[in-house]
Amino acid sequence: MRNLLLSTTWLILLLGFAGLAVADYYDDLGVNRAASEQDLKTKYRQLAKELHPDKNKSPDAAEQFAKVSAAYEVLSDKEKREIYDKHGEDGLKRNERRGGGGGGASSIFEAFGFGRRQKEEARTANLKIPLRVSLRQLYEGDSFEVEYSRKVLCSRHKECERSCPECHGPGVRAAQRQLAPGFVQNVQVSDERCAARGKCFEANRCRRECPNGLLEPEKATVTVEVEKGMQDGDKIEHEEATDEALGDDARPGNVMVELRVLRHEFFEREGDDLKMGLRIPLVDALVGFKTSFEHLDGRTVPVEKTSVTSCGSTMRLSGQGMPRRKGNSFGDLIITFSVDFPEQLAGGDMQRADIRNALRM
Repeated sequence: MRNLLLSTTWLILLLGFAGLAVADYYDDLGVNRAASEQDLKTKYRQLAKELHPDKNKSPDAAEQFAKVSAAYEVLSDKEKREIYDKHGEDGLKRNERRGGGGGGASSIFEAFGFGRRQKEEARTANLKIPLRVSLRQLYEGDSFEVEYSRKVLCSRHKECERSCPECHGPGVRAAQRQLAPGFVQNVQVSDERCAARGKCFEANRCRRECPNGLLEPEKATVTVEVEKGMQDGDKIEHEEATDEALGDDARPGNVMVELRVLRHEFFEREGDDLKMGLRIPLVDALVGFKTSFEHLDGRTVPVEKTSVTSCGSTMRLSGQGMPRRKGNSFGDLIITFSVDFPEQLAGGDMQRADIRNALRM
């Protein structure tokens, strides 16, 4: 069975059969005719993300997604866009009849989700960055600028491109393999010259326009807002902030900053509660005491007890724990007491007798 190739013209016809009125491509994408390549890419990514049938459950999501994809397929191609601007859809049809480039048969079916699972978007790898924070910073909240390295496309990489219909995507070229006389198999092979569907890089031009390579190292930063009450292991995600990649549809991965909490000298966290130990002298354990400690935010918290305090006993201070992320309440602070016994009595037998008499019930 011979391969069936559906051109952009056939894509437009199929959209019409599906009940979509093919309007002006610029209107479909919501951009003006002076939109730059970056404007087109940004708008397409936004709309594709909103309308993707896997995420948007509206009945017409697949149709709208295909409509936006068809518009972007034409306008993102420099040659097709020029033909469309000058001659409209008729010009595109004439170009197709003369053997101009077009999408594969799978593209329209994948856009509508017919017959096969929708193709996953090409994305670079996510980047996880550990961020060490103190318990105080989780108590009060804080903001950080986190620096990392990524690769970005050379600003003039588009100048390296030329039309190559055999390219099916970044690093992928279509080829034919003869299995036997009269039997040919279509295959995809690796070809680093392929930049996107229908486009490839011209080596000499690339060396001139992008002397440091198509992908250049760059120092990047993300702002990390640590909210009050966050916990060890919580992740703060920044979308599309990692390495860029070749290909019009390629998207950067996400930067995920993972919080790692440093051990505190006095306090230990358990959920929304805080725990601490407090050492008191024997006389305070027997007759009661008033003391205080410094909390995570620097304020002084009083602790008072009038009854006998046994070693290992606890006291719960309501609302003195960690802030809860939901609402304006706080957890509790649990104090565990230890009693400091003297190593010896300096007053000899008389002091021991006095203590015995004082404690005799």
